[in-house]
Amino acid sequence: MQHRKGFNHLGRTKAHREAMFANMASSLILHKRIQTTTAKAKALRTYVEPLITKSKSDTTHSRRVVFSYLKNKYAVSELFREVSPKIAERPGGYTRILKTGSRLGDNAELCIIELVDYNENLLAAKEDKKPKRSRTRRGSKGSSEIPMKDPENQVVEKEGVKTEPEKIQTDETLIAEKTEDAKAEKESKQADEEKESKQADEEKKSKQDDEEKESKQADEEKKSENDK
Repeated sequence: MQHRKGFNHLGRTKAHREAMFANMASSLILHKRIQTTTAKAKALRTYVEPLITKSKSDTTHSRRVVFSYLKNKYAVSELFREVSPKIAERPGGYTRILKTGSRLGDNAELCIIELVDYNENLLAAKEDKKPKRSRTRRGSKGSSEIPMKDPENQVVEKEGVKTEPEKIQTDETLIAEKTEDAKAEKESKQADEEKESKQADEEKKSKQDDEEKESKQADEEKKSENDK
C-alpha cells in the first residue's frame, strides 16, 4: 500500500531509485541538460535542487554532504566551482522541464531537464524584450470626479479684480514656433544663395565684357599695322 507516501516510486526499490537519482543528478550538473521521461524529471527535481541550494555555502561540511548524495567527485567540484556562483542570486527554481513529445514503443512522455541559468538563448530573448507599459483606466463610468478647468481659460481674482493669467505654452505651440523658426532659417538661406548666385553671374559677365574689349583692341591694332 502507498498510504501517506507522496512521491513517485518509479517502479524501483529504494536503493535502485537513489542510485538512479545520483547518476542523473551528476549528469545534469556536468552536462547542464539531460533527456529523460517526465516522471523521472519531476522526481529528479526534488532530489537535485536541495543539493544546489547546499552548494551556496562552500564549506568542507557542505561538500561532504553533497558527495554523500552524488558519489561523484567531479560532479561535486563542478557544482561548487562553476554552478554555485552562477545561481548565487537565484532563490530557488534552478531547473526547467521542457516537454518534447512521446517515445515510440511505450508512448512515454519525454522531456529535457536543464539548469535555468545555462540556457543562453532564453536569457538573451528576455534581455531583448522591452518592458510593457501598464495601462490603467483613469476613471470608471458614473464616477463623481470634479472636472479640471483649463489653465488657459482660468480667471484669477486678486483683491476683487479679475485678471486673466498668461496663456501657458503647450506642446503644440512650441512645435509651431519651432516650425516657423525653421521656415525662416530656410528662407534666409535661400535668399543668401540667390544673392551669391547673382553676384557670381555679374562677375562672369564683367569678365566676358573685359575679354571682348581686349580682343577688339587687339584686332584694331593688327588692322592698323597692316594698313601701315
